[in-house]
Amino acid sequence: MSWEDDIMRIRVLTVPDCPNGPVVRERITTALAGRDVEVELIEISEQAEAERAGMTGSPTVLFDGIDPFVQAGAVASVSCRIYRDADSNADGAPSVDDLRRALAAAGLPEVADDDSCADVLDLVGRDGRGRVAPVEGGLRAVHQAVLRHFAATGSAPELAELEPVAAAIGQTASKVLAELAREDFLALDRYGRIRAAYPFSAVPTAHRVAIAGGTQVWSMCAIDALGISAMLETDTVISSADPVTGEKVTVTSEDGKTIWAPASAVVFAGRRGCSGPAAEVCCDTLNFFTSTSSAQAWIEQHPDVDGQIVDRDRAEEIGRTTFGPLLTAS
Repeated sequence: MSWEDDIMRIRVLTVPDCPNGPVVRERITTALAGRDVEVELIEISEQAEAERAGMTGSPTVLFDGIDPFVQAGAVASVSCRIYRDADSNADGAPSVDDLRRALAAAGLPEVADDDSCADVLDLVGRDGRGRVAPVEGGLRAVHQAVLRHFAATGSAPELAELEPVAAAIGQTASKVLAELAREDFLALDRYGRIRAAYPFSAVPTAHRVAIAGGTQVWSMCAIDALGISAMLETDTVISSADPVTGEKVTVTSEDGKTIWAPASAVVFAGRRGCSGPAAEVCCDTLNFFTSTSSAQAWIEQHPDVDGQIVDRDRAEEIGRTTFGPLLTAS
């Protein structure tokens, strides 16, 4: 098939309650890196169904009906399926790297590697991979516990406060936090303490957010601040300042409506020309400005930063899309 002629459909065939079904779906999402491909999870419980669908163990991944990981002599089955990586390590689902290679072999174009503005915006969401942490390894449970603590107290939780959450899934808090930091879901300081958990910052920034109920939090950047209301499903008031003029910028989200003051305010979304976590590469370049002309003046003062000016609707959409699902994902 040609990707230009049709849109691939990916089906994940699993037995009911297969623990590796959600795992493989998350890995497929990561491998797709934001590309628009339909992924469908189908439960199969009978041998006859497995034979008709082409399931040779749970989970089976099909690209337009073709199993890219099929083994010679494999037969239809409703049993658990074992995958092996390049080093022959056993796993219950294909690795992200193996999925990427399979997608490329099926004709899916690579993600563009350039300095386009779309890439600048994607960095907020881990280059299109999103900020919903995977379930496996306890990452999502601990990540959500960190976010809820920030939202309730305005500060980062201590390691001891996360140990019960990590222990419930057979992990230690320090191990899970280290993995979350490696994957850029949060940032740690030199002592292993939480420095940031996007959208929240444990240290003062240019963006202060008042949450309905009284909690005050710092956000990592303008886009992060705009995502807090959607993530918590509550009213917020953002207080920031134009980096050029020093004038105050306020964004009030109340009863589903958002008011910007001044009404001419915009956001500049940028990144420096280097690799690394969002906290180091782009967070301090995503700011509110009182006007397009003020944002343009800042751009001229910072030739090392690539990016674009985005209007209020687009900035809100990015924040809502990036951070809205973080606490609702189960």
